[in-house]
Amino acid sequence: MVEETLKIEEYDVPESLYYTKDHEWLRLEGENCVIGVTDYAQKTLHEVVFVDLPERGRKVSKAESLGTVESVKAVSDYFAPVSGEIIEVNSILSTKPDLINKSPYGEGWIAIIKPSNLEVELKDLMDSKEYYQYLKSLIEK
Repeated sequence: MVEETLKIEEYDVPESLYYTKDHEWLRLEGENCVIGVTDYAQKTLHEVVFVDLPERGRKVSKAESLGTVESVKAVSDYFAPVSGEIIEVNSILSTKPDLINKSPYGEGWIAIIKPSNLEVELKDLMDSKEYYQYLKSLIEK
């Protein structure tokens, strides 16, 4: 699958995703939302060594901390871009956390949320062009 991607400096911003200001991404898959951390987030963290995954079945609110991503450099929380229920987690990250570095938008996904208020909450997320401008403003500081 070839996906259109915006690029700002060394950071990839796939056009089909939605983004948060905390550098999480969301991909719509049917009625569910696949989530992960952005290329900018993983490159800022550097080498990811551990991912604290949320529990399946957990009900979450938008902007709630789902867990942490730990690297050799830092520990960073990641947050739910939308409210709903965690219906699947990427358990491969337990043994291969570096997939977040190697494939942040592919094999490095973190969880799948069955959203409870998607139509409303999706409006609060950025599309790729908005996230690109947001990253640009951060980089230029």
